[in-house]
Parts: sequence; C-alpha cells; structure tokens
Amino acid sequence: SLKGGSKMKKLENKVMLITYSDSMGHNLKDLEKILSEYFRDAVGGVHILPFFPSSGDRGFAPMDYTKVDPAFGGWEDVERLADKYYLMFDYMINHISAQSEYYKDFLAKKEDSEYKDLFIRYKDFWEGGEPTQEQVDVIYKRKPRAPYVDAHFADGTMEKVWCTFDEEQIDINCKSETAKKFIRDNLVGMCRHGAAMIRLDAFAYATKKAGTSCFFIEPEIWELLDECTDILKPYQVEILPEIHEHYTMQKKIEDKGYYVYDFALPMLLINALYYGQTKYLKHWLEICPRKQFTTLDTHDGIGVVDVKDLLPDEEINRTKEDIFKYGANVKKIYNTAAYNNLDIYQVNCTYYSALGDDDDAYLLARAVQFFAPGIPQVYYVGLMAGKNDLKLLEETKVGRNINRHYFTEEEIAEEVKRPVVEKLIRLMEFRNSFPAFDGSFAMKECEDGKLVIVRESNGYTAELEADFAEKKFTIYTTQPGGERQVLDK
Repeated sequence: SLKGGSKMKKLENKVMLITYSDSMGHNLKDLEKILSEYFRDAVGGVHILPFFPSSGDRGFAPMDYTKVDPAFGGWEDVERLADKYYLMFDYMINHISAQSEYYKDFLAKKEDSEYKDLFIRYKDFWEGGEPTQEQVDVIYKRKPRAPYVDAHFADGTMEKVWCTFDEEQIDINCKSETAKKFIRDNLVGMCRHGAAMIRLDAFAYATKKAGTSCFFIEPEIWELLDECTDILKPYQVEILPEIHEHYTMQKKIEDKGYYVYDFALPMLLINALYYGQTKYLKHWLEICPRKQFTTLDTHDGIGVVDVKDLLPDEEINRTKEDIFKYGANVKKIYNTAAYNNLDIYQVNCTYYSALGDDDDAYLLARAVQFFAPGIPQVYYVGLMAGKNDLKLLEETKVGRNINRHYFTEEEIAEEVKRPVVEKLIRLMEFRNSFPAFDGSFAMKECEDGKLVIVRESNGYTAELEADFAEKKFTIYTTQPGGERQVLDK
C-alpha cells in the first residue's frame, strides 16, 4: 500500500519517543491522538516497539512482518503516524516465532518444507551434529547450556535447532538463500509502510560460526549489515544495529558509518548525580560516537555492561548497589529469579525512580542528554517522569514490567500537568526547534562536579551550565547577531 506522492517522513535530528503500541492509550489510533494533543512539538520521531502479531516477549517473537497485530490497528494507522513523525520499526534479524507459519511448515513437512533452510539445524551446523563442550563454552549465550530447542516433526522424528533466547524465538540461518530472500522481503515491506529507520534487534547474535563465540563475528557481521543497507538504500531508510556490549564495539560500528546506540550515558549520568562528580561523564562525552541515538531509558533495564571501562569497576558496583539505596521503590529481589529476571547486565527501574523521584536530578539528566552528541530518544515512561510500577510488577512477576506501565488517556491528561513533565516537554520542544543542535559539540573546562556544553550552528548557540552537586542547570541561547539570553524553562 505504498501511497502515491506519499509524505512519509525520513529521519530528522529531533527527539524520538520509544513506545509500545498500547502503552499510551490502547492502540495506534489512541497513540496518534495523544501525541497530537499533548506532545505535538516535543516528539519528532517515534520508535514503535514491535507491533506485529507475536507469540511472546512483548512483541519480540514476531510471527509475521506483513501484518499489524489487529489489537493495535492496521497499516493505515502506522502510515498515518509516518506522515507526522519519522518512524523506527524493529526487525528481529536473529529469530522468528516458533508459532510462525514458517516454523510450523518446517515441523509439518521437514525436508519437503520450503523453509527448511531458514533455521539452523544442529545436524548441519556442527561437525558430527553436536557441539563439543569446548565449543559450547565459548558461545556467548543467554542460557547455561548449548542454545537449542528440540524440533518435534510431524513424522515423529526430532532434531535440535538453534535457539538463543526464549523457546518462542527460533534462530534464523541468515547465511542461507532462503533467509536472504526472507530478510529482503520483510525489510522492503517495512520501507513501503513508512519506516524511516529499522532497528536490527539482537543482530550481533545473527553471525554464527562453529568454534567461535557466535556473537559479533567479523567479517560476517559487516557482510550482513552491508546486505541490509543495500536493500534499504533505494528507500532512503537508515539502519540502527542494537547491541549491548563494550563501548569499543559501538565505536567499531560507527567507524563503518552506521548509527549506534549510546547505552553508556544512563549509568554515567546516575553516577554523576549520585556522587556529584563529572569526570567519567566528561570523558565519555569527549570520546563517544557522534552518529548515535542517546538513551536514558528503554523498554529494557538500565545497562550495566555498557559502562565497563568507562567507569572503574568499583564505581560500577557502587552505582549499581546504590540504585537500591537512592532509588525509589526498587529492591534487589526484582532482579532475581523470583521475578523471572536473572539479567546481570541491567537493573530494572524507571529512570525517574533511579534518581529517587527527584525532579531536579531528572531534568538535569535530560538536559545533558539533549545537549549530548546524537539524536535523543525518550522512552514513554520517561516522557511522563514515571515512577516504578510495583502493581504491574507484582501482578506479572516479570522484573522488566516495573518500567512498562500502561498509561490511559485520562492518566496522561493528569500527568502532563505535573511541573516536571511540563518542564521536560518544554526542553524537548527547545531541542527540536533551536538550530544550534544541528552543528558542533564542545565542552568548556570546568571543575569536577560541573559540566558546560556548547552547541553551535550558523551563529546560533546553546550553552548548558550544569552543577551536579546542586542538581541545577541553566541554558543560555544566542541567535545570529543577538544577545546572550537565559532560556526560560
């Protein structure tokens, strides 16, 4: 349904909202209405988390990329949003749902299935059909054993197929011709329905080679990214590879000309705000990728693995431990098996609650994010300066749900009246409309505990002066030929 003379938006340097289809209102129509009513100038783009029919992991076990889950609406709702905002869609390049027609066809027909090469069959992947213990040990995995599920075929036979994550998420053999066509068809479909950017979820797991970690394998990873880029180029659609790992990996991806995520900023800012120190934060802002999307909060937890070597180990441990002390309503047990959550890589907590539900600290963190290099992303709970949702957490016993509140339209109408939310919206509107952010980034010399950032473009300057001990900041603006003014926030 590619519309004639379509005005679907392409990527812009404006704040991007991250949201599920049913988290601000009940569906995509509600989302569009709420955005135009309350956040029209504050939000430039929207990352709509997976909205396809799915069998698990809140959308991340997609069954079919050609459809919108009817609970959320249809393609016309997505395309209407694409006319107003630049959109990011997710493509789970590493896996597809166990309930998908592709996998079900494979189980039904086995060797006669046209999708038999779409999956990674242990019998073909490993010499002798099984990995050795050494081979299992070196795999970068999410489970304490070899990553597979047993495929039970209609003819009564059984074999192992690769499965990195949940049993609902069956890995795809990206090297096969069947998968290459599958990837092309799905990516082209997304472009035609209004994607300005496609986020490749869990992409580092998609390169597998016996005897390696099967994670971010070079040069295969670059070949895969290049293949995707070539498919998207005619549509002027960008790629954002998603990876939580050491910052040097993000630098490598940036060196190849791709956009990356800044997942290090969240912990660095918490560290700076807890202890009134800015040296680690300043160092990162000096060296961080420039072609990036910044985050403070996402649908996952607050990344810990991402700050390795950017904060000394003792600072990481102190910050992580102190989230349970300074943070509001966050307990260690939420990050344990009792809440189906054993992820040592992240802490589950809203960003506002991690900062002790402190308005000043929270707005300072957002101001730094908006002045940092790159395009800022604001998660929908963060947009509402949301507190930990202990009710949803206890009802579901899923750790990450602490930061996945469902906002009704009535709730949002109330939340936007809170001073912290009003101020955040004004900051976002300023970030989207003031021309200085399209230009250079520089920091001024200042003592530890303070931070001064200057953004400049064509005679427009915006300067942020921040004090982390006092949790206060001021923004100064200059227009071409004009006086320096304090931004009223």
